[in-house]
Amino acid sequence: MGVAFQPRYYGFNDFNDLYDLKNLNGSSETMTKRPFDTTIRTIHLIGICGTGMGTLAAMLQEAGYLVRGSDQNVYPPMSTFLASRNIQIKEGYRAGNLDPSPDLVVVGNVIRRDNPEAVAAVDLGLDYCSMPQALHRFFLNSSQSVVAAGTHGKTTTAALLVWLLTVAGLDPGCLVGGLMANFQQSYRLGRGPYFVVEGDEYDTAFFDKGPKFLHYQPHICVLTSVEFDHADIFPDLQAVENAFTQLVTSIPTDGLLIANADDPGASRLSQKAHCRLVTYGLQKPAQMRGKMAEYTVGATRFNVSGPQGFEASFNSPLAGAHNVSNTLSMISLAHQLGLNPGTIQETLTTFRGVRRRQEVRGEPGGVTVIDDYAHHPTAVQATLEALRPFYAGRRLWAIFEPRTNSSKRRVFQERYATVFDAADLVLIKEPPGLQSIAPEERLSAAQLAKDISKRGVEAHYFPEVNAMLPFILSEAKAGDVLLIMSTGSFDNLIDRLLEGLSKRSA
Repeated sequence: MGVAFQPRYYGFNDFNDLYDLKNLNGSSETMTKRPFDTTIRTIHLIGICGTGMGTLAAMLQEAGYLVRGSDQNVYPPMSTFLASRNIQIKEGYRAGNLDPSPDLVVVGNVIRRDNPEAVAAVDLGLDYCSMPQALHRFFLNSSQSVVAAGTHGKTTTAALLVWLLTVAGLDPGCLVGGLMANFQQSYRLGRGPYFVVEGDEYDTAFFDKGPKFLHYQPHICVLTSVEFDHADIFPDLQAVENAFTQLVTSIPTDGLLIANADDPGASRLSQKAHCRLVTYGLQKPAQMRGKMAEYTVGATRFNVSGPQGFEASFNSPLAGAHNVSNTLSMISLAHQLGLNPGTIQETLTTFRGVRRRQEVRGEPGGVTVIDDYAHHPTAVQATLEALRPFYAGRRLWAIFEPRTNSSKRRVFQERYATVFDAADLVLIKEPPGLQSIAPEERLSAAQLAKDISKRGVEAHYFPEVNAMLPFILSEAKAGDVLLIMSTGSFDNLIDRLLEGLSKRSA
C-alpha cells in the first residue's frame, strides 16, 4: 500500500511571505499558513494552457472536479486539448474570471505577483496553491511517490518507470513531461500503489521559489544527473546542487534512492541521502552494472549484472548510451520490486517512447526527419552520438534552435561548439527572445556556427526559419537523417519541412 502523507496546503496574506522551504542560498523565510477547505468542488487554474497546468486540469476533471481556467494568447495544441474536454478557458487575466468564486485557485509558475487575477484571489480570500502543491494534495498523498529527477533523461526515465509498472500489472498513476506513446497522453490516474512523476527542479510559483520536486515527497527517487541548467533562476552550479541536495535528503529513511554512478553530480549528492541507496552505471562501479553494450543499426543490446546474482541480457529499441543508462535505472527499480528479467524485456520490447524524444516524424523522399527535445550541451552531444551508429552510413544533420533561458545565453557558448562533432552538417538558428537578455549575456549563434566549422564540421547560421527551410529542401538527399532539436515549435519547421519534402519527392 502507498504511504499516506498529510496535505501541504497553504494560503497566505501577503505576497512578501514565502512558503516555508529553505531557499537555495540556505536562508529560510516563513509565511502565514492555514489549511484549505477540505470540501473542494470547483477548481480554477490561472495559466491553464501551460503544459503542466493543462495536464493537471485534465487530471482533476477526470478525478471528478469541476475545472475551469484562464490564460492569455491561447493557442493549440493545449487550447484544443482542453476544449475537447469541455474545460472552459477565459482569455486574459482579470478579477472577473473568478466569478463565481471557485473553492480553490491553482496558480501556474508563469504567473507574476502583480497578475490581476492572482491579486484578486488574495483580495477575495480564496484558497490557492501552486501546481505542484495541487498535484501532491489530489494525487500523491495517497500513493507511494516515485520521482524521476535530474538535469537530463528524466522524461524518458519517468515514462520507462510508468510502463514497467504497467506491464507488471501494478496500474500506476503518473504525470510525465511529455506525451507517452503507449498511452497517447502524458498522465494517467491509476489505481495501484505507485504514482510516478517527473521531478522538475524549476521554481514552483512567484510565492514559492523552491524547486517543484520538493512538493512531491518521493518515497522512491531516481536521480539521473546533476549539471548546471536554468540559468534564469540558478546563479551557478552550487545553487543547482543545493536544490538536488534538498530533494535527496527529503527521502524518508525507509525510502529508496536510485542514482547514476556515472554522473559525478548525481553520484556525489547521492551520498547525502538518509535512505537506502542503489547505484547503476555503465562506466563506474555500481550495484546494477551495464556492460558489453552494442549499438547497431536500429537496435541496442547490452548485458546487466546486479545484486543477488542478477545476470541478464536485454535488447532495446532506444538508441545510445544515455538511453541504456536510463534503462538501467528502470532495471534497478524492477529488481528492487522483485520483477523478473522477462518483465523487463517485455517492457523494453513494447515501450513506444515519448513524443519529441528521438521521435521519427516522417521519411518523405527517403529523408528521415527526427524531432528531439535536446537543448543542454550534454543532451545534444549524447543524442547525436546515439543516432550515429543507429543510422550508420547515412549523412546526419543537426538542426538546432537554442531556445531555453540557458541555451540562448553565453553560459554555454564555448561548450556548444564542442558537442556537434558526431554530425556531418550543422544548422544553427538565431535564438528567439534575445531582446529580453542583456547583449553581453546573449549566445551568438553566428559565432557558434563559425566555431563548429573550425572543428571540421560544416556549419551554417540562419537568422530565421524562412531562410533555413529553402536551404534544407535544396540540400537534403535521400538517405539523409535530419535531427531537429528545439524545446519549442521551431516556427513549425518540422511540419513545413515534411510538406516540402513530400512535394519535392512527388
